[in-house]
Parts: sequence; structure tokens; C-alpha cells
Amino acid sequence: MDKYKIIEKIEDFAPPELAESWDCSGWLVETPERSINKIMLALTVTDDVVRQTGEKKCDMIISHHPLFCVPLEYKDINIYCAHTNMDRAEGGTTDTLINSLGLKKSGNTGEFTRFVNLDCAIVLEDFIKMLKKVSPNLRYVNNLKQREFRNIAFCAGSGSEFIREAYENGADCLVTGDLKFHTALESPIAIFDIGHFESEIMILDVFEKLLSVDIEVVKAEEKSPFIQS
Repeated sequence: MDKYKIIEKIEDFAPPELAESWDCSGWLVETPERSINKIMLALTVTDDVVRQTGEKKCDMIISHHPLFCVPLEYKDINIYCAHTNMDRAEGGTTDTLINSLGLKKSGNTGEFTRFVNLDCAIVLEDFIKMLKKVSPNLRYVNNLKQREFRNIAFCAGSGSEFIREAYENGADCLVTGDLKFHTALESPIAIFDIGHFESEIMILDVFEKLLSVDIEVVKAEEKSPFIQS
């Protein structure tokens, strides 16, 4: 399949103009070869993913995370990423996380955040059980000792910068990843950190659904670098 036809399918779903100006979404490596027979899908391009790509005889990698510096040894394979444009696209990264929890997004959305307004509030213990279904590495901050949540903000990946946005839009809590110490200390709402990897890995299912009708795809074997004790 022509590689530009492949990318057209992704960009129809997640238009490049949605990407942040600082982002490196798009072609990371673009070789002269146009014909693609098999695609490796990955959250992050690493040496191990490149090794798997060779072992599985894939001739293209499509990832969510960009490479801001591309190693020379990666230059022989087509690599394309859809990052912040996929985060902001309808049905993208955060929407996929919400759906995986059996929740439904409300019409109220922020710049990157999505909101779920529950008909009935969920108590803390039940919400923890729900989140642990996708993240055994869950940790959380609850400075105000909130016992239940009705208006929940979500931002897959590293979204702690959107705490203020979530709070100002009436959220009781934010579900995200990569929460930092001082940010946690100062948060005016509860924050549930499910991990960067756990919050985004499901986006590979979206890539697969977009592409697998026309071309063979395989998912890289990846895991969070953090070890659960």
C-alpha cells in the first residue's frame, strides 16, 4: 500500500493542524520507498521497537509519541507519528481512555481535557477500583479529602498543567499521568495519576482500527518502565 495513502487515513481522523506548534507530529523518517506491506504500531519508538520491527518484517512504524532527535540507526525505515493532533482529535487519546472505563464524555471539553458529568456521583473507593482496571500503578492526591466525584476531567498522558483548566470548568477531579510533587501539593482538586503509559497505550487500538482493513498491522510489545512493587 502506498505510504501516503496510509498517512491520509490517519490525518483524516487526526488533522495535522490540530497539533501543537512545539510538537513533532508527522514524518520522523521518510525513506524513498513508498510501498508498505506491514506496519508496526507503537506508543514510543525505542531501540527495542525498532528491533521488533525488523523481526516482524514490518517496513513502517507508526507511533503516538514523537522523536525529537532521530538516531542514525533509525534512518532506514519509514517512521510517522500522530501525537498532539491525536490527543485533540475527536475519538483520540483521551476519548479512548474514557471509553475504556465504560464512561461517556459530556459535551463540555477544554483545550486538551475532556469532561465526564455523571448522573450520580461515584464514591472514592469505587472510582479507585474503576481506575485500577486500566492502571495497577494508580496513585492519587486528595488534598481536600473529597469522598465522591460527579464532574470528572480526563487528560491522557502528561496533563497536570491542565489542573487549573479542569478546576475552572467545575471538575471535582482530574485523571491524568505524570503528576509532579509540587503540583500535587498545590492542587485544588483531587488528581488521579494512572501513569503516562497506561493512559495512552490504548490509542494503538485506534490506529489499528483505522488501518487494518487495508494493510497488515502488528502492535509492538511495550510496557511501562515503572515496576510495580
